[in-house]
Amino acid sequence: MSDETKTGQSADIDPKASRADLKSAADDLLKNARAQAAETMEAEADTEISPEQEAMRLKIEAEELREQLLRTLADLDNTRKRAERQLSEARVYAIERFAGDLLSVSDNLARALAALPDDDRANLSDAGNNLLSGIEMTAKELETALGRHGVKQIEAVPGAVFDPNLHQAVAQIPSEHPSGTIASLFQPGWKIGDRTLRAAMVAVSAGNAN
Repeated sequence: MSDETKTGQSADIDPKASRADLKSAADDLLKNARAQAAETMEAEADTEISPEQEAMRLKIEAEELREQLLRTLADLDNTRKRAERQLSEARVYAIERFAGDLLSVSDNLARALAALPDDDRANLSDAGNNLLSGIEMTAKELETALGRHGVKQIEAVPGAVFDPNLHQAVAQIPSEHPSGTIASLFQPGWKIGDRTLRAAMVAVSAGNAN
């Protein structure tokens, strides 16, 4: 029997070998295979971890899975918040552009109403009064429609504190109001939420000249 046969490797079989020789060679191969299998099982048994080690391994895996789950949930929450913020910004931007176009309409209506002094209104004909009422109703409806979408006038009444984020000073005049406050309003300002669409144009009080 050759050395290759003894180590479990394939060996050339003599075609003239008897059945007994073939059986002996097969037995040797089977014996070597069993020995190798036993050695493998023994090696695996030597490296087998204890129950405590297995429990620790499972605990570590569970903690890693938990951290991975928390990271995934955090990523999903951030994605949701980012999508909501982008949607809100897109909505505000669309309304902002549309509202900006309507502000000139509101200004023209306000100028038309201001062009007619109160004393002259009593002298208007029925047709004139109807026209004036229509302009007033249109101006009010426009302001209401803008308000439904979060667009509101900026407060700028005489005596109010001047806020450079909301008001634009175009003049400084003596007035009965404290210095640095709003003395009069030239053009209304508008905002959407916390964003200023257009600052209110005002005159700032320089205090009482006397």
